[in-house]
Amino acid sequence: MRSTDTVIIGAGQAGVAASRCLSDRGRDHVVLERGRIGHRWRSGTWDSLHLLTPNWMNTLPGEVYHGADPDGFSSVTVLIDHLTSYAVSFGAPVEENTVVLSVRKRDKHFEVVADRTAWRARNVVIATGWSDRPAVPPVARALATDIHQVVPADYRNPGSLQDGGVLVVGASATGVQLADELRASGREVTLAVGSHTRIPRRYRGHDIYWWLHRIGMLDKTIDEMPDPVQARNEPSAQLVGGPEPRPLDLAALHADGVRLTGRLIAADGHRVRLAPDLPATAATADQRMRRLLGTIDRHIDATELHHRVLEPEPTTGFVAADGVPVLDLRAAGIRTVVWATGHRRLYPWLRLPVLDRHGEIRQRRGRTPVPGLYVLGQRFQHRRNSNFIGGVGRDAEYVADHIAGRH
Repeated sequence: MRSTDTVIIGAGQAGVAASRCLSDRGRDHVVLERGRIGHRWRSGTWDSLHLLTPNWMNTLPGEVYHGADPDGFSSVTVLIDHLTSYAVSFGAPVEENTVVLSVRKRDKHFEVVADRTAWRARNVVIATGWSDRPAVPPVARALATDIHQVVPADYRNPGSLQDGGVLVVGASATGVQLADELRASGREVTLAVGSHTRIPRRYRGHDIYWWLHRIGMLDKTIDEMPDPVQARNEPSAQLVGGPEPRPLDLAALHADGVRLTGRLIAADGHRVRLAPDLPATAATADQRMRRLLGTIDRHIDATELHHRVLEPEPTTGFVAADGVPVLDLRAAGIRTVVWATGHRRLYPWLRLPVLDRHGEIRQRRGRTPVPGLYVLGQRFQHRRNSNFIGGVGRDAEYVADHIAGRH
Protein backbone atom coordinates (compact mmCIF):
# COMPACT_ATOMS: atom_id res chain seq x y z
CA MET A 1 0.00 0.00 0.00
CA ARG A 2 1.32 3.42 -0.98
CA SER A 3 1.00 6.51 1.18
CA THR A 4 0.33 10.17 0.42
CA ASP A 5 -1.20 13.14 2.17
CA THR A 6 -4.17 13.52 -0.18
CA VAL A 7 -5.84 11.39 -2.85
CA ILE A 8 -7.86 13.30 -5.47
CA ILE A 9 -10.39 11.16 -7.34
CA GLY A 10 -11.00 12.48 -10.86
CA ALA A 11 -8.86 14.48 -13.30
CA GLY A 12 -11.39 16.78 -14.90
CA GLN A 13 -11.37 20.50 -14.25
CA ALA A 14 -12.12 20.04 -10.54
CA GLY A 15 -9.40 17.45 -10.03
CA VAL A 16 -6.62 19.31 -11.83
CA ALA A 17 -7.64 22.57 -10.11
CA ALA A 18 -7.34 20.84 -6.72
CA SER A 19 -3.99 19.40 -7.74
CA ARG A 20 -2.65 22.83 -8.71
CA CYS A 21 -3.81 24.36 -5.42
CA LEU A 22 -2.25 21.57 -3.35
CA SER A 23 0.97 21.80 -5.37
CA ASP A 24 1.12 25.55 -4.68
CA ARG A 25 0.91 24.77 -0.96
CA GLY A 26 3.57 22.06 -1.10
CA ARG A 27 1.19 19.24 -0.19
CA ASP A 28 1.95 15.72 -1.31
CA HIS A 29 -0.91 14.19 -3.29
CA VAL A 30 -1.93 11.95 -6.17
CA VAL A 31 -4.77 12.25 -8.72
CA LEU A 32 -6.50 9.02 -9.72
CA GLU A 33 -8.35 9.05 -13.05
CA ARG A 34 -10.31 6.10 -14.43
CA GLY A 35 -9.40 7.07 -18.01
CA ARG A 36 -7.29 9.89 -19.30
CA ILE A 37 -7.29 13.52 -18.13
CA GLY A 38 -10.71 14.97 -18.91
CA HIS A 39 -12.18 11.49 -19.30
CA ARG A 40 -15.84 12.46 -19.30
CA TRP A 41 -15.22 15.25 -21.81
CA ARG A 42 -13.51 12.68 -24.03
CA SER A 43 -16.07 9.90 -23.76
CA GLY A 44 -19.43 11.49 -22.99
CA THR A 45 -19.88 14.38 -25.42
CA TRP A 46 -21.12 14.74 -28.98
CA ASP A 47 -18.94 15.74 -31.92
CA SER A 48 -20.15 19.33 -32.41
CA LEU A 49 -20.30 20.32 -28.74
CA HIS A 50 -18.75 23.65 -27.76
CA LEU A 51 -18.64 25.17 -24.31
CA LEU A 52 -21.48 27.49 -23.36
CA THR A 53 -19.16 29.87 -21.51
CA PRO A 54 -16.85 32.23 -23.44
CA ASN A 55 -13.11 31.59 -23.36
CA TRP A 56 -12.30 34.47 -21.01
CA MET A 57 -14.28 32.68 -18.29
CA ASN A 58 -12.60 29.27 -18.57
CA THR A 59 -9.40 29.81 -16.62
CA LEU A 60 -8.14 27.53 -13.87
CA PRO A 61 -6.13 28.47 -10.74
CA GLY A 62 -2.98 30.39 -11.64
CA GLU A 63 -4.14 31.10 -15.20
CA VAL A 64 -4.96 34.33 -16.99
CA TYR A 65 -6.50 34.14 -20.44
CA HIS A 66 -4.16 35.55 -23.08
CA GLY A 67 -5.66 33.92 -26.17
CA ALA A 68 -6.72 35.63 -29.37
CA ASP A 69 -10.43 34.87 -29.02
CA PRO A 70 -11.67 35.77 -25.53
CA ASP A 71 -15.29 35.92 -26.65
CA GLY A 72 -15.18 32.64 -28.58
CA PHE A 73 -16.42 29.24 -27.42
CA SER A 74 -13.97 26.34 -27.24
CA SER A 75 -14.68 22.96 -28.76
CA VAL A 76 -14.36 19.90 -26.54
CA THR A 77 -11.10 19.01 -28.28
CA VAL A 78 -9.62 22.38 -27.38
CA LEU A 79 -10.83 22.01 -23.79
CA ILE A 80 -9.23 18.55 -23.44
CA ASP A 81 -5.94 19.95 -24.75
CA HIS A 82 -6.27 22.81 -22.26
CA LEU A 83 -6.82 20.48 -19.29
CA THR A 84 -3.93 18.24 -20.35
CA SER A 85 -1.43 21.05 -20.91
CA TYR A 86 -2.52 22.68 -17.66
CA ALA A 87 -1.81 19.48 -15.71
CA VAL A 88 1.57 19.10 -17.41
CA SER A 89 2.49 22.74 -16.69
CA PHE A 90 2.90 22.10 -12.96
CA GLY A 91 3.64 18.37 -13.06
CA ALA A 92 0.30 17.18 -11.71
CA PRO A 93 0.79 13.65 -10.28
CA VAL A 94 -2.02 12.08 -12.31
CA GLU A 95 -2.29 8.30 -12.51
CA GLU A 96 -4.45 7.64 -15.56
CA ASN A 97 -6.44 4.47 -16.28
CA THR A 98 -6.85 3.83 -12.56
CA VAL A 99 -10.33 2.86 -11.40
CA VAL A 100 -11.21 3.50 -7.76
CA LEU A 101 -13.00 0.53 -6.21
CA SER A 102 -13.54 1.67 -2.62
CA VAL A 103 -12.91 4.51 -0.20
CA ARG A 104 -13.19 3.83 3.53
CA LYS A 105 -11.80 5.12 6.81
CA ARG A 106 -9.18 3.10 8.68
CA ASP A 107 -8.43 4.64 12.09
CA LYS A 108 -7.28 8.20 11.35
CA HIS A 109 -6.51 7.58 7.69
CA PHE A 110 -8.41 6.78 4.53
CA GLU A 111 -7.88 3.64 2.50
CA VAL A 112 -8.42 4.15 -1.22
CA VAL A 113 -8.39 0.88 -3.14
CA ALA A 114 -8.02 1.03 -6.92
CA ASP A 115 -7.68 -1.67 -9.53
CA ARG A 116 -3.93 -1.07 -9.83
CA THR A 117 -2.92 -0.29 -6.26
CA ALA A 118 -4.13 0.92 -2.87
CA TRP A 119 -3.42 4.20 -1.14
CA ARG A 120 -3.27 5.33 2.47
CA ALA A 121 -4.03 9.03 2.86
CA ARG A 122 -4.95 11.63 5.45
CA ASN A 123 -7.35 13.35 3.04
CA VAL A 124 -9.51 12.46 0.06
CA VAL A 125 -10.99 14.91 -2.45
CA ILE A 126 -13.87 13.58 -4.55
CA ALA A 127 -13.68 15.46 -7.87
CA THR A 128 -15.78 13.19 -10.05
CA GLY A 129 -18.08 15.99 -11.22
CA TRP A 130 -21.75 16.81 -11.28
CA SER A 131 -22.72 15.07 -14.52
CA ASP A 132 -21.91 11.52 -13.50
CA ARG A 133 -24.62 9.29 -14.95
CA PRO A 134 -27.68 9.96 -17.12
CA ALA A 135 -30.92 10.27 -15.17
CA VAL A 136 -33.31 8.29 -17.36
CA PRO A 137 -36.84 8.26 -15.89
CA PRO A 138 -38.57 4.94 -15.10
CA VAL A 139 -41.12 5.57 -17.86
CA ALA A 140 -38.41 4.59 -20.36
CA ARG A 141 -38.92 0.94 -19.43
CA ALA A 142 -42.49 1.08 -20.77
CA LEU A 143 -41.47 1.93 -24.34
CA ALA A 144 -41.62 -0.70 -27.08
CA THR A 145 -38.40 -2.64 -27.58
CA ASP A 146 -38.07 -1.51 -31.20
CA ILE A 147 -37.77 2.13 -30.10
CA HIS A 148 -34.08 2.97 -29.92
CA GLN A 149 -33.30 4.79 -26.65
CA VAL A 150 -30.21 7.00 -26.36
CA VAL A 151 -28.71 9.20 -23.65
CA PRO A 152 -26.62 12.24 -24.64
CA ALA A 153 -23.41 10.57 -23.45
CA ASP A 154 -23.87 7.95 -26.19
CA TYR A 155 -24.89 10.37 -28.95
CA ARG A 156 -22.18 11.54 -31.34
CA ASN A 157 -23.93 13.01 -34.41
CA PRO A 158 -27.19 12.56 -36.37
CA GLY A 159 -25.63 9.68 -38.31
CA SER A 160 -25.10 7.72 -35.10
CA LEU A 161 -28.87 7.29 -34.70
CA GLN A 162 -31.20 4.97 -36.56
CA ASP A 163 -33.04 6.39 -39.54
CA GLY A 164 -36.38 8.04 -38.87
CA GLY A 165 -37.83 10.67 -36.60
CA VAL A 166 -36.52 11.51 -33.14
CA LEU A 167 -38.24 12.42 -29.89
CA VAL A 168 -35.97 14.47 -27.63
CA VAL A 169 -37.12 14.54 -24.01
CA GLY A 170 -35.91 17.58 -22.09
CA ALA A 171 -35.50 21.21 -23.17
CA SER A 172 -32.52 22.47 -21.21
CA ALA A 173 -29.17 23.17 -22.88
CA THR A 174 -28.51 19.61 -24.06
CA GLY A 175 -32.03 18.91 -25.25
CA VAL A 176 -32.38 22.04 -27.37
CA GLN A 177 -28.90 21.66 -28.86
CA LEU A 178 -29.55 18.07 -29.93
CA ALA A 179 -33.01 18.90 -31.25
CA ASP A 180 -31.50 21.76 -33.25
CA GLU A 181 -28.70 19.62 -34.70
CA LEU A 182 -31.01 16.74 -35.59
CA ARG A 183 -33.51 19.05 -37.27
CA ALA A 184 -30.73 20.76 -39.25
CA SER A 185 -29.68 17.32 -40.54
CA GLY A 186 -33.13 16.82 -42.05
CA ARG A 187 -34.68 14.70 -39.31
CA GLU A 188 -38.27 15.10 -38.15
CA VAL A 189 -37.85 16.11 -34.50
CA THR A 190 -40.29 16.35 -31.62
CA LEU A 191 -39.21 18.01 -28.37
CA ALA A 192 -40.98 17.16 -25.10
CA VAL A 193 -40.55 20.34 -23.08
CA GLY A 194 -40.17 20.45 -19.32
CA SER A 195 -39.03 23.23 -17.01
CA HIS A 196 -36.23 25.24 -18.59
CA THR A 197 -34.25 28.46 -18.38
CA ARG A 198 -34.65 30.83 -21.31
CA ILE A 199 -32.03 33.56 -21.71
CA PRO A 200 -30.64 35.27 -24.82
CA ARG A 201 -27.15 34.46 -26.04
CA ARG A 202 -26.42 38.19 -26.23
CA TYR A 203 -28.14 41.23 -24.76
CA ARG A 204 -27.47 44.89 -25.51
CA GLY A 205 -24.23 44.09 -27.32
CA HIS A 206 -22.64 41.71 -24.81
CA ASP A 207 -22.71 37.96 -24.17
CA ILE A 208 -25.18 36.96 -21.48
CA TYR A 209 -22.36 35.57 -19.32
CA TRP A 210 -20.67 38.97 -19.43
CA TRP A 211 -23.84 40.33 -17.89
CA LEU A 212 -24.26 37.53 -15.34
CA HIS A 213 -20.70 38.16 -14.22
CA ARG A 214 -21.20 41.92 -14.22
CA ILE A 215 -24.33 41.90 -12.05
CA GLY A 216 -22.82 39.42 -9.59
CA MET A 217 -25.21 36.58 -10.29
CA LEU A 218 -22.44 34.01 -10.75
CA ASP A 219 -20.97 34.98 -7.37
CA LYS A 220 -24.20 34.37 -5.48
CA THR A 221 -23.61 31.83 -2.70
CA ILE A 222 -25.90 28.99 -1.76
CA ASP A 223 -26.48 30.71 1.59
CA GLU A 224 -28.10 33.62 -0.24
CA MET A 225 -30.66 31.44 -1.97
CA PRO A 226 -34.16 31.09 -0.46
CA ASP A 227 -34.36 27.43 -1.51
CA PRO A 228 -30.92 25.73 -1.77
CA VAL A 229 -32.35 22.48 -3.13
CA GLN A 230 -34.20 24.27 -5.90
CA ALA A 231 -31.13 26.39 -6.68
CA ARG A 232 -28.96 23.31 -7.12
CA ASN A 233 -31.50 21.82 -9.49
CA GLU A 234 -32.14 24.83 -11.73
CA PRO A 235 -32.39 23.76 -15.39
CA SER A 236 -29.37 24.71 -17.45
CA ALA A 237 -29.90 27.62 -19.81
CA GLN A 238 -31.07 27.18 -23.41
CA LEU A 239 -27.81 28.28 -25.01
CA VAL A 240 -25.43 27.12 -27.71
CA GLY A 241 -21.76 27.96 -28.24
CA GLY A 242 -19.70 27.38 -31.37
CA PRO A 243 -18.05 29.50 -34.05
CA GLU A 244 -21.26 31.44 -34.70
CA PRO A 245 -23.34 31.35 -31.50
CA ARG A 246 -26.96 32.27 -32.04
CA PRO A 247 -30.22 32.39 -30.11
CA LEU A 248 -31.57 28.94 -29.35
CA ASP A 249 -34.89 28.67 -27.58
CA LEU A 250 -38.36 27.27 -28.19
CA ALA A 251 -39.25 30.05 -30.59
CA ALA A 252 -36.16 29.38 -32.73
CA LEU A 253 -36.76 25.63 -32.74
CA HIS A 254 -40.42 26.06 -33.60
CA ALA A 255 -39.50 28.35 -36.51
CA ASP A 256 -37.10 25.67 -37.79
CA GLY A 257 -39.80 23.02 -37.80
CA VAL A 258 -39.27 21.23 -34.49
CA ARG A 259 -42.57 19.95 -33.09
CA LEU A 260 -43.06 21.04 -29.46
CA THR A 261 -45.10 19.17 -26.86
CA GLY A 262 -45.55 19.17 -23.10
CA ARG A 263 -43.70 16.93 -20.65
CA LEU A 264 -43.61 13.20 -21.28
CA ILE A 265 -45.43 11.65 -18.32
CA ALA A 266 -46.25 8.07 -19.35
CA ALA A 267 -45.58 5.46 -22.02
CA ASP A 268 -47.16 2.27 -23.24
CA GLY A 269 -45.38 0.58 -26.11
CA HIS A 270 -45.46 3.02 -29.02
CA ARG A 271 -47.79 5.52 -27.35
CA VAL A 272 -46.58 8.24 -25.00
CA ARG A 273 -48.75 10.52 -22.90
CA LEU A 274 -47.86 14.20 -22.69
CA ALA A 275 -48.82 16.78 -20.10
CA PRO A 276 -50.96 19.77 -21.23
CA ASP A 277 -48.43 22.16 -19.70
CA LEU A 278 -46.49 23.54 -22.68
CA PRO A 279 -48.11 27.03 -22.71
CA ALA A 280 -47.64 27.45 -18.94
CA THR A 281 -44.06 26.15 -19.01
CA ALA A 282 -43.09 28.50 -21.84
CA ALA A 283 -44.81 31.46 -20.16
CA THR A 284 -42.98 30.81 -16.87
CA ALA A 285 -39.61 30.68 -18.66
CA ASP A 286 -40.42 33.96 -20.43
CA GLN A 287 -41.30 35.64 -17.14
CA ARG A 288 -38.01 34.58 -15.56
CA MET A 289 -36.09 35.85 -18.59
CA ARG A 290 -37.82 39.25 -18.45
CA ARG A 291 -36.97 39.56 -14.74
CA LEU A 292 -33.31 38.88 -15.50
CA LEU A 293 -33.19 41.37 -18.35
CA GLY A 294 -34.90 43.93 -16.14
CA THR A 295 -32.18 43.42 -13.53
CA ILE A 296 -29.55 44.02 -16.22
CA ASP A 297 -31.30 47.18 -17.40
CA ARG A 298 -31.44 48.53 -13.85
CA HIS A 299 -27.76 47.74 -13.39
CA ILE A 300 -26.97 49.73 -16.53
CA ASP A 301 -28.94 52.70 -15.21
CA ALA A 302 -27.32 52.51 -11.77
CA THR A 303 -23.74 52.23 -13.08
CA GLU A 304 -24.09 54.59 -16.05
CA LEU A 305 -23.02 51.95 -18.55
CA HIS A 306 -25.11 53.41 -21.36
CA HIS A 307 -22.05 54.44 -23.37
CA ARG A 308 -20.80 50.83 -23.46
CA VAL A 309 -23.99 49.04 -24.42
CA LEU A 310 -26.67 49.08 -27.07
CA GLU A 311 -30.19 50.33 -26.57
CA PRO A 312 -32.71 47.98 -24.89
CA GLU A 313 -33.97 45.27 -27.17
CA PRO A 314 -37.61 44.16 -27.32
CA THR A 315 -38.16 40.72 -25.84
CA THR A 316 -40.62 38.54 -27.66
CA GLY A 317 -42.44 35.97 -25.63
CA PHE A 318 -43.10 32.56 -27.09
CA VAL A 319 -46.81 31.77 -27.14
CA ALA A 320 -46.94 28.00 -27.27
CA ALA A 321 -49.94 26.13 -28.57
CA ASP A 322 -51.44 23.27 -26.58
CA GLY A 323 -49.48 20.13 -27.30
CA VAL A 324 -51.07 16.83 -28.22
CA PRO A 325 -52.12 14.69 -25.22
CA VAL A 326 -51.00 11.41 -26.81
CA LEU A 327 -48.28 10.79 -29.38
CA ASP A 328 -48.14 7.56 -31.36
CA LEU A 329 -44.44 7.10 -32.07
CA ARG A 330 -44.98 4.57 -34.83
CA ALA A 331 -47.55 6.70 -36.64
CA ALA A 332 -45.29 9.76 -36.30
CA GLY A 333 -42.33 7.87 -37.76
CA ILE A 334 -40.33 8.23 -34.54
CA ARG A 335 -37.81 5.44 -34.08
CA THR A 336 -35.49 7.01 -31.51
CA VAL A 337 -35.97 8.67 -28.12
CA VAL A 338 -33.14 10.80 -26.73
CA TRP A 339 -33.31 11.22 -22.96
CA ALA A 340 -31.87 14.70 -22.29
CA THR A 341 -33.24 14.54 -18.77
CA GLY A 342 -30.22 15.46 -16.68
CA HIS A 343 -27.83 13.50 -14.55
CA ARG A 344 -27.53 11.87 -11.16
CA ARG A 345 -24.59 10.94 -9.00
CA LEU A 346 -23.70 7.44 -7.86
CA TYR A 347 -20.91 6.61 -5.46
CA PRO A 348 -20.94 2.79 -5.10
CA TRP A 349 -17.28 2.87 -4.07
CA LEU A 350 -17.78 5.41 -1.26
CA ARG A 351 -18.02 3.43 2.00
CA LEU A 352 -18.53 6.41 4.28
CA PRO A 353 -21.74 7.88 5.81
CA VAL A 354 -21.87 11.16 3.89
CA LEU A 355 -24.78 10.70 1.45
CA ASP A 356 -28.17 12.30 2.03
CA ARG A 357 -31.51 10.64 1.28
CA HIS A 358 -31.20 11.67 -2.37
CA GLY A 359 -27.78 10.07 -2.74
CA GLU A 360 -25.94 13.40 -2.85
CA ILE A 361 -22.81 14.11 -0.81
CA ARG A 362 -23.57 16.26 2.22
CA GLN A 363 -21.13 19.14 2.24
CA ARG A 364 -20.57 22.77 3.04
CA ARG A 365 -18.03 24.60 0.89
CA GLY A 366 -16.60 21.21 -0.04
CA ARG A 367 -16.19 19.90 3.50
CA THR A 368 -18.17 16.77 4.33
CA PRO A 369 -19.24 15.48 7.77
CA VAL A 370 -16.24 13.09 7.71
CA PRO A 371 -13.07 15.04 8.63
CA GLY A 372 -10.55 14.91 5.82
CA LEU A 373 -13.10 14.02 3.13
CA TYR A 374 -13.85 16.78 0.64
CA VAL A 375 -15.78 17.22 -2.59
CA LEU A 376 -15.30 19.58 -5.53
CA GLY A 377 -17.21 20.43 -8.71
CA GLN A 378 -20.72 20.10 -7.30
CA ARG A 379 -23.41 22.29 -8.76
CA PHE A 380 -23.82 25.43 -6.65
CA GLN A 381 -21.32 23.89 -4.21
CA HIS A 382 -20.83 27.33 -2.73
CA ARG A 383 -21.35 29.79 -5.60
CA ARG A 384 -23.57 29.58 -8.63
CA ASN A 385 -20.55 28.93 -10.86
CA SER A 386 -18.93 26.30 -8.62
CA ASN A 387 -19.21 23.61 -11.30
CA PHE A 388 -18.08 25.91 -14.13
CA ILE A 389 -14.57 25.42 -15.48
CA GLY A 390 -13.68 28.95 -14.41
CA GLY A 391 -15.58 28.75 -11.13
CA VAL A 392 -14.25 25.58 -9.52
CA GLY A 393 -10.92 27.24 -8.72
CA ARG A 394 -12.19 29.28 -5.78
CA ASP A 395 -13.64 26.18 -4.15
CA ALA A 396 -10.37 24.34 -4.83
CA GLU A 397 -8.44 27.14 -3.11
CA TYR A 398 -10.71 26.92 -0.08
CA VAL A 399 -10.42 23.14 0.16
CA ALA A 400 -6.63 23.23 -0.33
CA ASP A 401 -6.30 25.85 2.44
CA HIS A 402 -8.32 23.64 4.77
CA ILE A 403 -6.22 20.58 3.94
CA ALA A 404 -3.02 22.55 4.50
CA GLY A 405 -4.33 23.72 7.86
CA ARG A 406 -5.17 20.23 9.15
CA HIS A 407 -2.71 18.74 11.63
